[in-house]
Amino acid sequence: MTDIMITAKESNVSAPSTFSHEQLLDRLGEVAVRVGLNIAPGQQLLITAPLAAVPLVRRVTEHAYKAGASLVTTLYADDETTLARFIHAPDEAFDVAPTWLADGMARAFREGAARMAITGANPTLLKGQDPERISRANRANSKANRPAMEIITQFAVNWNIIACATPVWAAQVFPELPADEALAALWDGIFKASRVDVADPVAEWKAHNARLHARAKYMNDSRFEALHFSGPGTDLTVGLADGHLWAGGSEKSGNGIVCNPNIPTEEIFTTPHRGKVDGRVSSTKPLFHQGTLIDNISVRFENGKIVEASASHGEDVLKRILSTDEGAARIGEVALVPHSSPISASKILYRNTLFDENASSHIALGQAYTKCMVDIEGLTPEELLERGVNDSLIHIDWMIGSDKIDLDGLKNGNRVPLMRAGEWVQT
Repeated sequence: MTDIMITAKESNVSAPSTFSHEQLLDRLGEVAVRVGLNIAPGQQLLITAPLAAVPLVRRVTEHAYKAGASLVTTLYADDETTLARFIHAPDEAFDVAPTWLADGMARAFREGAARMAITGANPTLLKGQDPERISRANRANSKANRPAMEIITQFAVNWNIIACATPVWAAQVFPELPADEALAALWDGIFKASRVDVADPVAEWKAHNARLHARAKYMNDSRFEALHFSGPGTDLTVGLADGHLWAGGSEKSGNGIVCNPNIPTEEIFTTPHRGKVDGRVSSTKPLFHQGTLIDNISVRFENGKIVEASASHGEDVLKRILSTDEGAARIGEVALVPHSSPISASKILYRNTLFDENASSHIALGQAYTKCMVDIEGLTPEELLERGVNDSLIHIDWMIGSDKIDLDGLKNGNRVPLMRAGEWVQT
């Protein structure tokens, strides 16, 4: 949408902020709690974060307790210990996952705890490791975490994802800069994309959410049967699930709390029909998955399923992803983002899905969000499948939008222009 468009600079490094780093870090913590989670008095909060995120976790924790949280619990992950497993663990270890921990997290969510994930891990941590072991470990973790993830994908509790800049991530985003400048530049990008580098971040998020809600309302009022993407390497028709619902920005979770799951966010999204996707589509940005770069993806769909897949880099990993289960070669989400979004305009490739998906329209392989459906209460998994809702152990977003992609809405044999050259036609 043009009212949020910013001008890209020649350099990817933005001008210095008028706020100090400590002030911006505190603002991010406040926005994460007040806008992202909207913590309720007495509610518990479960955080997962990399070790480098300790200063940000402390800010989040402080603001959560100020908002009335009863208990904040943080689980930290360490890249080096994760890598040690792939280097030194016996082969049979890669079919094992901490089910006891996943069960505990699912119990916490069922009992009403809010969920926050802080991202910032090394995007290429597992580069050079055995793809088969990575695939097996991912499958084991996905199975163990499924009960907890179902609560999240059903939007039963308030949850949120934010980012923390880390030295190893920054070095990959800004390889031309010295380490300290790269880290500062990545933090600057996170703060700006998260809309905390303004006079009143909470008010800015309220206005931004209103814009996203207006766009979602237009799509819901229009009730398109399908979307058609066209452009270089792309001629794709995405049928929409029966009773699909467009969402974006802040939404009310199943526990009645209005929250913003992703900070930043520029998308509106819905549930495609798992059996009604046809044609060819090419990626417009690289996908970084579990330490592997997957670039120049090209796939062909027939009756909702990918029947051909290739990539110039990481093709073996892509095909392993698609073989995870029956639903992994189908899509569970389609999301629309204008090419003029602030993250796209920054021209920064973050190598992190939270950011890169908000620079481009995208689709997601695997699990659908049942929150983007109406009248599904009490439906069995089989009945959800009949409605077109995809089911899978994975949910992996990859980007298909650019300033060369057009989008039309299809309904009753009619075609309505929605995007031209990556920008919304409707105002």
